Amino acid sequence: MHSKIFISRTSLTWILIIAILTAIGSEIKIIPFANTSFRFGLGTIIFFLCTLLKPTPIILAGIATSIVTTTLRIAISYYTHNTSLIDAIYNHLPAGTFYLLFAICLQLLNIHQHREKPLKLGLLVAFSEVISNLAEQLLRFLVQSYTILFIHDLLILLAVALLRSFFVVGIYSSIVIAEQKKRVQEMLTIGSDLYVETLYLKKSMNHIETITANGFDLYRQLKAQGNRSESIQALHIAQEIHEVKKDSQRIYAGLSKIVGDKSFGSLRLSELLHYIEDGNRKYSELLGKEVQFDISLDTDFLTHEHIALLALLNNLTANAIEAIAEQGVVSIDIQQQEVDTVITVSDDGKGISESDLSIIFEPGYTTKYNVEGVAATGIGLSHVAELISKLNGSISVESNNYKTVFKIIIPTQTILTGET
Repeated sequence: MHSKIFISRTSLTWILIIAILTAIGSEIKIIPFANTSFRFGLGTIIFFLCTLLKPTPIILAGIATSIVTTTLRIAISYYTHNTSLIDAIYNHLPAGTFYLLFAICLQLLNIHQHREKPLKLGLLVAFSEVISNLAEQLLRFLVQSYTILFIHDLLILLAVALLRSFFVVGIYSSIVIAEQKKRVQEMLTIGSDLYVETLYLKKSMNHIETITANGFDLYRQLKAQGNRSESIQALHIAQEIHEVKKDSQRIYAGLSKIVGDKSFGSLRLSELLHYIEDGNRKYSELLGKEVQFDISLDTDFLTHEHIALLALLNNLTANAIEAIAEQGVVSIDIQQQEVDTVITVSDDGKGISESDLSIIFEPGYTTKYNVEGVAATGIGLSHVAELISKLNGSISVESNNYKTVFKIIIPTQTILTGET
C-alpha cells in the first residue's frame, strides 16, 4: 500500500515539474504570424523530452501542462501588458488546447514503443505537433476571428514540427548512447574480472583432480597394507575432494557461459584503451591522486581477446596508480613489431626493488597492506602472467627508483579477430 502511494506521489511530482518547465520554456519564443499570440517556443521540446526520459502518465501531464501554461500566460498578459482578464483568457486559452491534444496524440501513438526507431519516432511526433497546432489555430479562428492559415503557413508549421521533434530525438538518442556505453563498460569490467576468476578456477580444478587421484592411490596403498581404518579415512577424504571438484565444475560451466568468446563480441584496441583510461582515472581520483594518462598506439584492430587484454591491462594500470605517491604519469603504449603486438605499461612511481624483480609474478608476492597491516593476496601479477601465457605471449619488467616498465609481447594473430 505504501509503495503505491509513494509511486503515485513521485509521478505527480514529475508531472508538476514537466508542467512548470514547459510553461517557462514556452515563454522563450518567436511569433511567426502577425496579429496573433500564437508562438513557437521551447515548451513542446521540453514536454516531449521529459516524457521520453522517464515513464510518464502523458494524458495527466498534458492536462497539468495545459492548465499551468495557460494560467502563466494569462497572468503575464494581465499583469505586465495591461490586458483585460477576459481578453487574456481568449488570447491564451487555445494554447491549453495544444498541449492537451499533443499529449493525447503521443498517448495514442504510444511513442515509447518507438524509442529505438528515431526516424519513425521523429515523424510521429512531428505529425502530432502539426495536428495539435492546427487544432489550436482552429480554436483561435473560432474565438478570435483569426484568419485561417494559408499553405505557406502550414509549411512553416510542418518545418518547425520536424525540426523540434528530431532535435529532441537527437538529444534523447545521445543520452541513450551514453548510457549504453556506460553499461558496456561496466559489463566489460565485470566480464574481465570473471574471466580471471574462471582461469584461476580452471587451474584449481586441475590441482583438485591431481589431489583426488593421489588420495585414491593412498587409499589403495593403505588397504593393501591392511590398514583398514586409515584406508577408509583416505577414501573418505578422496570422495570429499571429488565432491568439491564437481561443485567447481558446475561453477566453471556457469562462468564460462558468461565470459565466453561470443558474450561481448569484439572491440578495437583504441576502444579498449578508452575504457581502461576512463575506469582507472576514476580509480586514481578515488585514491586522491593526480595521475596523468599518456595513451598511444600505432596500430588499431578488432580483437576477440578484449576480455583477457582488459583484465591484464587493468591490473597493471591499477598497480601503476598505486605505485605513485601523490601525482605522476601512467603510460600505455601499443605498437606493431613484425608479427607481434607489443604493449608497454609504465609509471613514474616508487619502483620495484631489484631483489623482487625475479619473484613479482609468483603467487603470493605483494607489497600491499591494508590499514590493519594485513597483506593482500598477491595473485594479481600471477594472474597477469597466466593470462599472457594463455595468449602465447611473454612479459618482462624493468624498474628503478624513477620508472617501472612492463613489456608484453603477444603474437598479433592470437588476438586478432581477422577484420581490420
